Amino acid sequence: MTIAVIGTGYVGLVSAACFAELGHTVWGIDIDEAKVQMLRAGKSPIFEPGLEELIKQGLANGRLRFETDITLALPHVEIVFSAVATPPGEGFAADLSIVFDVAKTIAEKADRPLVFVNKSTVPVGTGAKCEALINEILKKRGMEWRIPVISNPEFLREGMAVVDTMMPERIVVGMNEKNDITEAHNPMSSRELMEDLYRPITRVGKPIIFMSRESAEIVKYASNAFLATKISFINMLTELAEKTGANIRDIATGMGLDSRIGSRFLHAGIGYGGSCFPKDVKALIATAKEYSVPMPIVEATDAVNTYQRKRFIDHILRALPGSMKVAVWGLSFKPKTDDMREAPSLDVIPALINAGHAVTVFDPASMDRAKPLLPPNVSYATSPLEAVKDCDALVLLTEWDLFRGIDLHEVKSTMRGTLLFDGRNVYEPKEVIAAGMKYHGIGL
Repeated sequence: MTIAVIGTGYVGLVSAACFAELGHTVWGIDIDEAKVQMLRAGKSPIFEPGLEELIKQGLANGRLRFETDITLALPHVEIVFSAVATPPGEGFAADLSIVFDVAKTIAEKADRPLVFVNKSTVPVGTGAKCEALINEILKKRGMEWRIPVISNPEFLREGMAVVDTMMPERIVVGMNEKNDITEAHNPMSSRELMEDLYRPITRVGKPIIFMSRESAEIVKYASNAFLATKISFINMLTELAEKTGANIRDIATGMGLDSRIGSRFLHAGIGYGGSCFPKDVKALIATAKEYSVPMPIVEATDAVNTYQRKRFIDHILRALPGSMKVAVWGLSFKPKTDDMREAPSLDVIPALINAGHAVTVFDPASMDRAKPLLPPNVSYATSPLEAVKDCDALVLLTEWDLFRGIDLHEVKSTMRGTLLFDGRNVYEPKEVIAAGMKYHGIGL
């Protein structure tokens, strides 16, 4: 099958490369000429394990190509994926302007029936609006065929995106079959096209679930909001644990062994960040307000996450007297990615600088992306130990494996001070104390 993926951001690029790996012919479309040139050279603009290798393979075998002009692809493709950005707009509602621009362009330029798939995370009702816009344009053009609009949300974890695309837990497809393709140009219905597209994955037992377009649009927001709620729930308990002498790890273990709850997303820390949870939680709240539907649990999830980050920052500042030299390990919002969106480091480091402390940072992947976002007087180290040299305190913000396995005795001998603030509860307090340092975790 031949498809086009419009937008080579995180979702679009991973999807394009993986679809090519699955045997499809893929056109990756992006208006950024510099990015397209980089991709044509086999270079990935984002850090994601395994992605650059797939791009190079796709280019080499001819199943993957990158262009800036969608009209080059339209005569050849059966499905067009829209994977463009939907950033927060006014009141944190998703800004859908680019999504509608893509739908408009497809309706104006297509010369035969095809399927339009929203891969971007969009609020409920977006598919209906896209379909109405497309139908209006096709009618003005005098076209009698339709372009059905399908919702096919992604469920990718940054750092595991290639694995999640190739071996997903589920594939969700939302569609309105009343507007299906029945034209002689393409005898396959849009449902059959989606089944054929994903057959390399469903053949090995991964489920594809068909539902209404509105249900599929809500599924993505609901999934992320629920996972964010689990994180905020356990983080809510950390302050109580600290004040009563309880241990949040033991609490999480006791909860997580209940099969009705499960242990995942019960790891206490400084809260969630990234491109999905903060944006999707706020967007779900904004969408619910449009329909006058209360979302008190989701609103509390967002409030707890904000409070948890502030509480950690306040704790650090209270424990650091005067002007000190502070090392920060980890800048990206999570390990195995260079994504800085909503990263805790963007709040913690400015707070340290504003309090008069000198800050040296290290991250294995995201320092280049972080530099334009952080204060200009931040220093950048080339290794974890270089970052902690002669420092008075160490703050861990991202749980990279590199930091997990480091020799704490060597860290202590390199430091001048003894304070370790563990924002991800990576270390065992007794091991930190045995190395001669003072441990500050969360809920411990």
